[in-house]
Amino acid sequence: MPLAFPLALITSITFGVLAWLLPAPKVLAVMIGIAAIVTVIRKPLWGLLLFAVIATFLPYTTVNVGIRTTVSEALIMLVWASVMAQHLFGQMHRAPKLLHTERMVVAFMLFTALPFVVGQIVIDAAGNGPVNWVRWLFNLSTLFLVPRLLDTQEKREQLVIGLLLGTLFLLLLAIPVYLKDSTPATLTDILGKLGYGSIDQLSEGLAGLSSRMASGWTHPNITGGAMALLVPLAACFGLTRKGWPRALGIAVTLLGMFGLLLTGSRGALVSLVLVLMWLARKRLPYTGRALMVGLVGAALLLMFYPPLQDRVLDLFSSNDASTSVRFDEYSNFPRAMAMYPLGIGFKVDPPVPGTTLWGISNLYLNYIYKVGVIGLVMFLLVVRSWWRASGPTTKTLVLTHDNAIWLGTLVGLLAALVSGLFDHYFSFTMVLVALFWLLLGLNLHEAQRLRAAPATTSVPVGSRL
Repeated sequence: MPLAFPLALITSITFGVLAWLLPAPKVLAVMIGIAAIVTVIRKPLWGLLLFAVIATFLPYTTVNVGIRTTVSEALIMLVWASVMAQHLFGQMHRAPKLLHTERMVVAFMLFTALPFVVGQIVIDAAGNGPVNWVRWLFNLSTLFLVPRLLDTQEKREQLVIGLLLGTLFLLLLAIPVYLKDSTPATLTDILGKLGYGSIDQLSEGLAGLSSRMASGWTHPNITGGAMALLVPLAACFGLTRKGWPRALGIAVTLLGMFGLLLTGSRGALVSLVLVLMWLARKRLPYTGRALMVGLVGAALLLMFYPPLQDRVLDLFSSNDASTSVRFDEYSNFPRAMAMYPLGIGFKVDPPVPGTTLWGISNLYLNYIYKVGVIGLVMFLLVVRSWWRASGPTTKTLVLTHDNAIWLGTLVGLLAALVSGLFDHYFSFTMVLVALFWLLLGLNLHEAQRLRAAPATTSVPVGSRL
């Protein structure tokens, strides 16, 4: 049965009821929204591409769908509704068999039901655990949208362009506003007009970070993490394409690196440098030059940009507040493990209210805090499975038009995992983790494609898919 007929029938009835109950301007606004939803239901790929743009440009713009959530997460839910409707009406091909890594992720998601239940029982604090858990699961589910919706090279390139366009919009908004005012106040006012909630709390939280650039990702460290994840993809894509896609990739690369320096996110910057050093060891062409150009650019910015000078000097200062807090978090972390051996679940984020515990600025320890040691082990098993499936198996690497998406996502994911030693944002931060798992799925299936066509690829990839 064609999907268009029931959608047209439902839309007609809805329009009639609304025209009867509401004024004309509200009816028009509602119908525009309904038309967009119907379009996504009919074309789920368009919904995923729209997610790629929104999630990288305005990740925390909110919408009320019975509960207050981000537009990015609402799009993920809508895309899944579309996928199920397409399957129901026979409009979509059957999903391919799950890869080993994908099966591991399913097991990980199922396991988190245990710390979720435990947290609901043992944590005596206000919080909506069921909603937070379901939202996090939907964020992880972007991994499984890749084989269902991005089954051709053309569609994967469209997704990459969507990610880069959103990132470009974010940088074109954040950088000029910061350079003009050197304060997050102007940006938070703009974000409030663009649908961000809790603007007063956001302004208060960023008040002490006026020397660092914020963005649509709100906190400078989250912005830095997003750049570490996406800039390598932009660089690989831009260097291997022609025309406006090349210009887009190079623009995002240059603006992304400049924005990363303005955020003062030392963890993201160090992670990118370490991954670039690994690429240089793999003899990837131009990596050494990129490191030299980056170091010269950073040195010039350091000479003429006092806020960056302060961030670097803090590294060698005994009064560096962020470093001191991290050491305190590590020293107090064993108490949190002893009090919550199965994790605190999803009702609240660390630290637990009403206790003397601290939070933790480490991706891997944050998994222990939230879902216990077993949860961390399962996550590490997922990472191990992904690396075996997608990691390079040769001593040298060559960047080509054919493997650019694979290599760009691989480097971005490695940078994100290394940055996890300094920050926790890629563990349970909504929307950012959706992008992480989306890129991991993209990388897995690009690796599978390259491995299936060894005659056309310059880089043999993982041995187990």
